[in-house]
Amino acid sequence: MGMLDQVKQAMQMRKEAKRIQSEIEKITCEYANGGITCVARGDFTIVSLKVTQEALKEVLAGKPERFETMLNNVVNGALKGVKKQTQEAMAKMMQGSGMGDMFGG
Repeated sequence: MGMLDQVKQAMQMRKEAKRIQSEIEKITCEYANGGITCVARGDFTIVSLKVTQEALKEVLAGKPERFETMLNNVVNGALKGVKKQTQEAMAKMMQGSGMGDMFGG
């Protein structure tokens, strides 16, 4: 394989990687528990976080630790869900793109 072919292959891989990143950013996962809802995106950013009056009652009742634990669990649940979806999507995209062959997959 000549230098030009290697450059072309690298450019194609970069283009495909950008396309895959774009697809991953479209993936979302919503997780809710105890009056708290979190939506995470495939790039592991939090899109939204909602807290109901019910969930805030814990804080007002002098139990902020309980609220913090619930909030932590909900955010981690959303991130865990989006991680799983992202991994599944990546596996499908890599197979479909032929990039898996380039990386010995």
